[in-house]
Amino acid sequence: MLRKTTSLILFTFVLLFSYSCATNPVTGKKEFMLLSEEKEIAMGKESDPGIVSFFGLYEDEKLQQFIETKGKEMAAISHRPNLPYEFKIVDSPVLNAFAVPGGYVYFTRGIMAHFNNEAEFAGVLGHEIGHVTARHSAQQYSNQQLAGVGLMAGTLLSESIGKYAETAQQGVGLLFLKFGRDDERQSDELGAEYSSRIGYDAQEMAGFFETLKRQRDLSGGQQIPTFMSSHPDPAERNESVKKYASEWRTKLNLTDPKVNRNEYLRLIDGLVFGEDPRQGFVENSNFYHPTLKFTFSIPSGWGSQNSPQQFQMAEPNGKANMALSLGQGSSASEAATNFVAQYKLELIESQNLKVNGLNAVSIIADQSDEAGNKAIRTATYFIEYNNSVYTIMGISSFAEHGLHAASFSKTMESFKVLTDSDKLNRQPQRVKIVEVASSTSLQNALQGFGASTEQMAELSLLNGMQLTDQVAKGTLIKVLR
Repeated sequence: MLRKTTSLILFTFVLLFSYSCATNPVTGKKEFMLLSEEKEIAMGKESDPGIVSFFGLYEDEKLQQFIETKGKEMAAISHRPNLPYEFKIVDSPVLNAFAVPGGYVYFTRGIMAHFNNEAEFAGVLGHEIGHVTARHSAQQYSNQQLAGVGLMAGTLLSESIGKYAETAQQGVGLLFLKFGRDDERQSDELGAEYSSRIGYDAQEMAGFFETLKRQRDLSGGQQIPTFMSSHPDPAERNESVKKYASEWRTKLNLTDPKVNRNEYLRLIDGLVFGEDPRQGFVENSNFYHPTLKFTFSIPSGWGSQNSPQQFQMAEPNGKANMALSLGQGSSASEAATNFVAQYKLELIESQNLKVNGLNAVSIIADQSDEAGNKAIRTATYFIEYNNSVYTIMGISSFAEHGLHAASFSKTMESFKVLTDSDKLNRQPQRVKIVEVASSTSLQNALQGFGASTEQMAELSLLNGMQLTDQVAKGTLIKVLR
């Protein structure tokens, strides 16, 4: 029986490799591939709305036009010019750029703020397009499917392996979540090639990697941008990109490649920098939303995370969570009914009430496990305010609900109209481009524009310079206003 099972598995692998080989558009070599180009495009198209919804688009017409123009110019000279590319700037302060299958490429406003010329941007743009053209995401998908076949094979061969197959299957996705270093090196090389082909100095791309390394060091190794998370060592990477850039400059006979520092800096003048308080902010254990004009308290010691979709709060040990989002319905009672139906909950208790003068409905509802045992208990308020229904849901295990019920209620009952003018008028910091009046050090120049001592490290990083670097009269630099 074991021999027959093994033969079946081998036959399955033979079929997979026989009928699932494709030519890589970049290398020209045959490779294992289960994802067709049509499916690849479909995956990107399906992912895009969720990405845009999660981050939100950064509303700046001239900056969006810039990324679309450069993106399409570069895509046209890439190894896969026929893909339906889309290029977008998302409203996130994190230094990041990423691509999904099918030609969807995203830059955060955070990374746009840290570029100091068009050539740096072009190098990173080429890197992300390189992930698409070399089909790195498609390869990940194929590897996941292959790993899945291996797990199924293990299930057939061994009952002990089969017992843990579900857990292992979940881990497979983690194994292939990030691009490998070989993929990153290939994308670095493609970034140098593509940016050179549209006339930019790819050497500037190497300099930007130093900015990313400094950002990581400044944050103490925490919150490393995704763009750096699985990449080669920055020092090694810097030298490799310089080599690629030099080779392509020679191949293309680029005698005067573009950098376009001043053009780029003027383009980002006024760009929002850091967290945007207009989208909501936390201060002294309270969440404030100046645009939507409401506030509520956060349990002491709980962590929080804000996104355009919802505001999440979590108890330090992860045993209880809360989330604020928009309810589905024109009234609190309708939203509560839809909520119970959507999550297939068992309604235990429902009550009409007022929350600081606002009409509301509170419910307690449970969710059972497959055996019919109560597993989860939720406490949720649905609050009518300003022609919307706001939902604040608290969730914990059924057994521990009593330990967190008071925290849930205190937060939900603190929801109220925001009237504090200081909070209502809170504005984000923005990048301001200024011209140095006389030759001096970067530090002296920044001080002359009113920068504080606390801002120096951040502004040094933002300008891609050291504070001791000399800046000539007429140089454009970034400050924050």
